[in-house]
Amino acid sequence: MIGGSHNTVDMAMRLLYYYGNMKSRHAAVSRHTLDTRRQQLLTTLTLPPDGLPGSLALSHRRCGSLTCHCHDEVHGHPSWTLTFMADGRKRVVHVPTEAVDAVRARVETGNAFKTSIAELLAINAQLMVLDRQARARAASRDERARRARR
Repeated sequence: MIGGSHNTVDMAMRLLYYYGNMKSRHAAVSRHTLDTRRQQLLTTLTLPPDGLPGSLALSHRRCGSLTCHCHDEVHGHPSWTLTFMADGRKRVVHVPTEAVDAVRARVETGNAFKTSIAELLAINAQLMVLDRQARARAASRDERARRARR
């Protein structure tokens, strides 16, 4: 062969064989596993009455006073803020230093609840897809059986 094209074809065939026989990184999750996790979430999921959405952030600001220590330092005064969405708008509210630990716990509780809800909704979507695939397979089997009886 001219220019080593035989090696190129051979390499392409090996790659096709390799990729064709690879297992998917996203292995299919069984319906039983999804149902079990869904039930676990439903039985343990409770709405946190004092949970907060969003995130807590620390920033440093200078106060502007020429006689304050923050005027000569690299960082200014510590300032905690809670950022969250309300009515489709981003809100940022100041959190007093003495309330930071309590607000942090409430934000963690709220975010854990939000994560669990998102997982539950994703499981519901996966179960819907599995049900649709099962119905399609059953319809295909019925169609083949009907054709075989003719």
